[in-house]
Amino acid sequence: MRFDSLPMQLSLLPGAVPAWQGQASAADLPNVCQAAKDQGGRLVALWGTDEQDRGEGYTLHLVLAKPEGLLWLRSALPADQAHYPDLAPIFFNAQRMQRAARDLLGIDTDAEDRRPWLRHAAWRDTDRPLHRAHAAAKRFEKDDKEYAFVNVAGDGVHEIPVGPVHAGTIEPGHFRFSVVGEKILRLEERLGYTHKGIDKRFQGMPFAEGAKLAGRVSGDSTVAYAWAYSMALESVAGLTPPARALMLRALMLERERIANHLGDLGYLGNDGGLGFGLAQFMRLKEDVLRLNAKLFGHRYLMDRVIPGGVSCDLGQDGLAAIGAECDTLAHEVRLLKDIYDDHAGLQDRFLTCGRLTPNTAGKLGVIGLAGRASGQAWDLRAQARPAPYDVLEARMQTHRNGDVAARVSLRFEEIFESLRLIRGVIGRIAPGEIALPLRAVPAASIGLGWAEGWRGESVIALESDANGRIRNCHAHDPSWQNWPALAFAVINNIVPDFPLINKSFNLSYSGCDL
Repeated sequence: MRFDSLPMQLSLLPGAVPAWQGQASAADLPNVCQAAKDQGGRLVALWGTDEQDRGEGYTLHLVLAKPEGLLWLRSALPADQAHYPDLAPIFFNAQRMQRAARDLLGIDTDAEDRRPWLRHAAWRDTDRPLHRAHAAAKRFEKDDKEYAFVNVAGDGVHEIPVGPVHAGTIEPGHFRFSVVGEKILRLEERLGYTHKGIDKRFQGMPFAEGAKLAGRVSGDSTVAYAWAYSMALESVAGLTPPARALMLRALMLERERIANHLGDLGYLGNDGGLGFGLAQFMRLKEDVLRLNAKLFGHRYLMDRVIPGGVSCDLGQDGLAAIGAECDTLAHEVRLLKDIYDDHAGLQDRFLTCGRLTPNTAGKLGVIGLAGRASGQAWDLRAQARPAPYDVLEARMQTHRNGDVAARVSLRFEEIFESLRLIRGVIGRIAPGEIALPLRAVPAASIGLGWAEGWRGESVIALESDANGRIRNCHAHDPSWQNWPALAFAVINNIVPDFPLINKSFNLSYSGCDL
């Protein structure tokens, strides 16, 4: 079954991955979404835009995904009746995205949970920061309403509030535990403390500047976001990057994946009581970052993927250095995997800890690494296969146990797979151009970008205006889908295991504070 079998008119969008666009009335949204879900589809993103400068009220946007591609669904909402049916009964992960759209724009649903998600008393309920007429520099009167956390009552039940300010240089998030003794009965999360207004910042930007901003949505995924943005813009401009540029993009994306997995494996070992693991994996991660700096000019590869291609090239010496590092990493990571697998104390902490069953993960719409560790077989590199993954032939890694041990094992396997893919790039990359000049972008056109980052899929939805600039650009992080899963994974575990479970997901705060 394909998206074009849904009960609505669709048109195919150009681009590196199959994508369609369609329009539906607010009243028809539940039927369309249910039909998509029945065909194996899932909700990727939901957000709103203000169109009142064109006299059109608001637009509600949904991006749905199936293995064969994406559907960008838009629904016009009148300014005086900006309301649509609650979609959370169909797609659970719509809940927080719907609440964010209400806080930022005022478009609303009939959902039962009407608590603010992003507002944090920083602006009044009547103010809408993403209205086009809103002054971004405006300072609001403080709204002193307390957030209504869910109370859990019973004999011996008490609450442990953690955050939003944490020990260490990390982003803010509040976690409210309801516990009996050390056993967790419920976890309620509160995020959005550093909301950046990125959707508004994109508006009116030149496309080249937009590429830089996209790469800073979540700094540990800069290659994934830059590729997704470039893919969206290239589809709008009718531009196909050179083959060499696409190979270099894949090489960078896999190096980004390896660096993050190495860091996580070190922290997970440390949280499990094996400080040796932290020392060794951080040493290996530092080697990767230093080689990035030497060959690409930036440790984290920021601004190296650009619309039309890439901003830097590699000579034979650089490719040889990366190949040699692949050999070293494969050997050392394999030795460390044996140590982790054979360490009784570590395995005692990992096994059965923070388990998210495949059934629960499927209902929550969990994606990326966390999803694949719980039997959710989604990996765009192996399914949508955007070039050059159509020739590199990525192999998806999955587990079904869904515990910390599964998420650790998956990281090891994905490192080995990334090393294999990088060797494939080195063996296949041919001489040629690394970038093409960006063509004129048609007015009032739209494009989608979809890239499988190390954490999961990064999505960019881009609209051009009549003046050759960005009218709207929305970036979606996989953490939107996966943060709710953490609250399920910790149930019936003990409080001291929360840092270990949390790190095994390693979700982005910044990616949700858009």
